[in-house]
Amino acid sequence: MTDTALMTDRYELTMIDAAMRSGTAFRPSVFEVFARRLPGARRYGVVAGTGRFLERVAEFRFGDAELTFLRNAEVVSGDLLDWLADYRFSGSIRGYAEGELYFPGSPILVVEGSFAEAVVLETVALSVLNYDSAVANAATRMTRAARDRPVAEMGSRRASEEAAIAAARAAYIAGFSATSNLAAGARWGIPTMGTAAHSFTLLHDSEAAAFQAQIETHGVGTTLLVDTYDIEQGIRTAVEIAGTELGGIRLDSGDLAEVAGEARALLDSLGATGTRITVTSDLDEYAIAGLQASPVDAYGVGTSVVTGSGAPAAGMVYKLVARQGDDGEWVGVAKHSENKASKGGEKVAARRLHEGIAVEETVLLGEGALEDAAIDGRALQVPLVTDGEIDERWLGAAGVEAARERHALSVAELPADAHRLARGEPAIPTVFR
Repeated sequence: MTDTALMTDRYELTMIDAAMRSGTAFRPSVFEVFARRLPGARRYGVVAGTGRFLERVAEFRFGDAELTFLRNAEVVSGDLLDWLADYRFSGSIRGYAEGELYFPGSPILVVEGSFAEAVVLETVALSVLNYDSAVANAATRMTRAARDRPVAEMGSRRASEEAAIAAARAAYIAGFSATSNLAAGARWGIPTMGTAAHSFTLLHDSEAAAFQAQIETHGVGTTLLVDTYDIEQGIRTAVEIAGTELGGIRLDSGDLAEVAGEARALLDSLGATGTRITVTSDLDEYAIAGLQASPVDAYGVGTSVVTGSGAPAAGMVYKLVARQGDDGEWVGVAKHSENKASKGGEKVAARRLHEGIAVEETVLLGEGALEDAAIDGRALQVPLVTDGEIDERWLGAAGVEAARERHALSVAELPADAHRLARGEPAIPTVFR
């Protein structure tokens, strides 16, 4: 059993079963993914996971094992089982290009198809987009705090095995330079990094012996972990063995601002002026910002990035916004609620710019909206799936690189105060027209 098509909640299938009985299951429908607010009162969000979601759409099949499970568990009727056996998404999907920024109300993903074939994708769409975007939301804050210093993702041991790979991908899209996760490197073409842990030093009879083995294997350009015992002695031993051409040292404990300053002074005094200093140890965007004045050359981030740095889900929802009636007329539909209201109708979006700086997220409704989007600003939505055919530009390593480039360009359009780490209002307003 691959479980691909079972990456859904039971009620998606029971709704289809009942809708088939009422004759409404195959009404043409439009679903939309959006976020009512930005997690953690942040200034902007980052769309991540689109490429992974499209892969799930391509793989979404109910094989013999899945159908047997549904039949034995008496989840749905025989008529629905017959329909599921031939399920292939034949509709169309458009949305924000992966790596693009989003704001409250942004129509991040628009799924068009029959109610039945579109609603069944709800859970997998949200599980991918909510997690990946949460990681990207944290990662973009960290890369902005680091400014021009590289940040590497190393949080695999703080997430489940598949989430760890997804986190590495999302962090890279949002500007991280590399990952420690080899599966992410193999699957997505992300640069990998890493040399040794404290256990490697403890394995050897002395710190010097450990350093010697690492240098003989990886060359003097390697990075040595110098804080297993005494940091000052560790640095002296590292330079003594590698020479002044030592590539780097890593610091993983202590007051990093103070320790990094002392390490830089010691390295310089020993003639290792080009040796880089990488710091790790429970870093987040605030710790990185606090080290801005310190002589740190690179950062390694684990737990905070893979858990969204306090906001582990992006808060996106998947809602029916329009459907066709029996008379062929389209009807905008929306939930009416004091705190969970949404706006009905199919939408397109554009970002208004003034002298290259974003000033408004414009969401357009009604006939002619697609044509108006390009007129009113930079159109944000791109075709992802057309009549069941997935646009392969968004898949694989090439899709990841395109998303990374899209993110960098979008961030460059933000007003300066968008990069403040303090809680606040979205960097630009969302206006429905």
